[in-house]
Amino acid sequence: MSYSDYPFFEVEKDATTRVAHLYLNRPSARNAMNWPYWRDLPLIVDELEADPEVRVVIVAARGKSFSTGLDLVDFFQEKKSTFQAETADGREALQKMILEMQAGTNRMAEGQNIYIAAVHRHCIGGGLDLIAACDLRLASKDASISLREAKVAIVADMGSLNRLPGIIGMGYTRLMAYTARDFSAAECEKMGLLEQVFDSQAELMDGARALAEEISANSSIAVRGTKQVLNYVADHSLDDSLKYVATWNAAFLDSKDLREMFAAFTERRRPKFQ
Repeated sequence: MSYSDYPFFEVEKDATTRVAHLYLNRPSARNAMNWPYWRDLPLIVDELEADPEVRVVIVAARGKSFSTGLDLVDFFQEKKSTFQAETADGREALQKMILEMQAGTNRMAEGQNIYIAAVHRHCIGGGLDLIAACDLRLASKDASISLREAKVAIVADMGSLNRLPGIIGMGYTRLMAYTARDFSAAECEKMGLLEQVFDSQAELMDGARALAEEISANSSIAVRGTKQVLNYVADHSLDDSLKYVATWNAAFLDSKDLREMFAAFTERRRPKFQ
């Protein structure tokens, strides 16, 4: 499967391990997110989700920073008429545009693939929105993460305020949002925003690949099902969640991978999942 030419993104994949790298690729602007980022993210995520040779995606970045967030100058120049619309019709158009901009990270969070963020240096605003939609987050120790919107007179609307409470709790989310200050990798690891911190970017990428390959080697249907159940747990009661996972397994437990696992156990060998 060949990937389309999206100007903001670059994809590399290994069909053997079924791991892909999705790179933010605007290094000259420290991966500041101009309109092509927001326009094309849902499209490239859809391609990754449809690719049978991809199970895990490492979300990383080229250049000196992961991302400095929304490219304010470029974006507001291009979309000025939408932002400054004076009628109800215009405000409705702005709401529609915001919802369209949310689509890419929503598709990552809801998709079947597992997304692992690998963050180095600056991860600001929209960069945090992106990694908050990932399943797991790793960083190099030089990473600096900020929910920056309050410093630029914006209420964050691309997912951080909505997803972070489930990741780091409401208290830390309020601390990040109200202060809009930079938080070090060590602080973010303490909060639970980062699962692991590495000494260098090279070690970060090695660690991300090792983790991605470890996940990819497991039963694909079991990993996909686990993500669905965990997503359901996030906004349902314990009782509802237990009933949901019981229903999921009642429908999908007897998979080819499960049968292979039983055969391998009987034959005293490692299972070979599809």
